Amino acid sequence: MGFFYFLGQKKFYLQILISIVLTLVIIWGIFEFLNVFTRHGEVYLVPDFTGQTIPDLKEKDFSQYFDLIVIDSVYDVRHAPGSIVMQNPLPGATVKKGRHVYLTVVAKKPEMVTMPDLRNLSLRQALVLLEGKGLKVQALQYVDYFAKNAVVDQLLNGEPVEVGTKIPKGIAIGLVVGKGSHPGPVPIPFIIGKKIKEAHEALHYASLNVGHEYFLDGDDTTTARVYKTDPDFISHSIMDMGSPVDIWYRSDKNFDFKEYIHQMLVDTMPQVQAETIPQDSAQVQQQSQTP
Repeated sequence: MGFFYFLGQKKFYLQILISIVLTLVIIWGIFEFLNVFTRHGEVYLVPDFTGQTIPDLKEKDFSQYFDLIVIDSVYDVRHAPGSIVMQNPLPGATVKKGRHVYLTVVAKKPEMVTMPDLRNLSLRQALVLLEGKGLKVQALQYVDYFAKNAVVDQLLNGEPVEVGTKIPKGIAIGLVVGKGSHPGPVPIPFIIGKKIKEAHEALHYASLNVGHEYFLDGDDTTTARVYKTDPDFISHSIMDMGSPVDIWYRSDKNFDFKEYIHQMLVDTMPQVQAETIPQDSAQVQQQSQTP
């Protein structure tokens, strides 16, 4: 009797109304807090920071919109010291205000590394060791020596460099290499479509040198891939060890390398031995013959 009596009182309905209002207020407050916390609706387009410096970005007030964090530095003579060469997120990405933008800048001074001992190693071992040290190969100089592709000496700026010498990381080391008792010519590897570093490595592993290089689509080397070589792979040319191979590059932004390699292999496959073509290129050719 008392319960039904209470249902008929105005006080009961007033309390229900108050509870509903409080619930709605709490829900509204939670959503407002989430909007503020996540900056709902405030998104910004990440600009291209390449080539600029951190002071440049702060002067342009980019630090008000992004949290700029330098995570690495590399020494690169092609770019000004302190300039930005890489960023994450990439240009054009949409992010919220205050998003971390991780930057890689060019170091003002090169990192120093210790010159390894390459003498008496095989060419392949020496190339792997130089890569691990962050050093490049300047050129392969072949001389009369009984052990084929054995490193006879290591050179810096044309002069022998001793083991343990501190040298700048990224510098090029020349290698004096043996011809062997019975030196013979070597074939040109298939490097079409490869990036610059990959092309250089492939030639060096094949006992050849990089000749003149031509960039047909401007100076941006980050998108450059091998477009053609002289002599070319298709001509079946064989060369003396240490001979230079000229390379032409095109940008993969402006050129369809997949179709280019596909057509090249379709046109020349009857004259080319399948085992001389890299696996990725052979797969392209195989797909082209599938009905």
